[in-house]
Amino acid sequence: MDNQVTKSADGSIGGVDELPVPQQIRITNITCDSFKISWNMVVRGQDQITHYFIDLNKRENMSSNKFKHKDVPTKLVAKAVPLPMTVRGHWFLSPRTEYTVAVQTAAKKSDGDYAVSKWSEIVEFCTADYSHIHLNQLLQKAEAIGGRMLPFTVFYRNQQRAFSLQEGDSETCFLLPSVKDNSGSHGSPISGKLEGIFFSCNTEFNTGKPPQDSPYGSYRFQIRAELLFNQNTNIYFGDFYCMYTSYHYIILVLAPDGSRGDIFCKGRLPALGRATNRFLTLTEEADGLLSFHHAQDIILEVIYTEPVDLRLGTLSQISGHQLMSLSTADAKKDPSCKVCNISVGR
Repeated sequence: MDNQVTKSADGSIGGVDELPVPQQIRITNITCDSFKISWNMVVRGQDQITHYFIDLNKRENMSSNKFKHKDVPTKLVAKAVPLPMTVRGHWFLSPRTEYTVAVQTAAKKSDGDYAVSKWSEIVEFCTADYSHIHLNQLLQKAEAIGGRMLPFTVFYRNQQRAFSLQEGDSETCFLLPSVKDNSGSHGSPISGKLEGIFFSCNTEFNTGKPPQDSPYGSYRFQIRAELLFNQNTNIYFGDFYCMYTSYHYIILVLAPDGSRGDIFCKGRLPALGRATNRFLTLTEEADGLLSFHHAQDIILEVIYTEPVDLRLGTLSQISGHQLMSLSTADAKKDPSCKVCNISVGR
């Protein structure tokens, strides 16, 4: 039976059961900070609708009660517009976050109060990763603190246990890519998706060599820079973040041209010039040799997307301290930092 809208003698709208209830809620055009919403309604009573009440909650907050119209100021009250309606800026939406949404139709009465319909069904959706536009905004912020460039010659990675390198066993001679954890910006499209191997390249200012301290363990593998980064390697900007400290981290992705990792990054991440970016460069000298430089004022985390043969590098044990407080494993980004945040969800 259709819901009906009736008017009293003074022209006011009737009760909660008389306005059409939104049905078949559709969420489309989802980005990291916006979405479009539309629904179906019975025809009768539509001409009385003046507003929509939209209740949005993070999915983990499923037990919260739906608001009564006396609580309207805490929710979105939108003037009735043709559907679909774009929702942007009404909430500070976070990327990669599951939300629930429900809708009421409403009619504003002469006394300023509202008559409302029953709530629609609850619909779930998930916001998207940062888009290219958002990543370029993050890139511009990162470029502002790049600082001077220092030379380096090797990439290296540390771990808690010894690297396995057994003569004649080809399977144990390779570092294999694994899925990146969820450290860094919540909206980064590489978190939980891109497969790769983390390397460092930062050097000590006074020695020009890798530091003897590491937050990841005392066993170190290092490999000549040109074996991972050369004219056949594409470089991409992946993220810029900090962890409630003065240190800032930049994630770069190195992917051999045409590789699986390269295909993943194309269209998702900003591509950087090998010789012209502000973070990690290679330059071909007159003698044909390659020289490499890294930004001094930031900590670079370099993801190489393909397996790496341990036999191409060297294995050693460092003598320094294990600075566990500097580990970025599953580290959460500081949402209050003005240096590394952009004007969308963190």
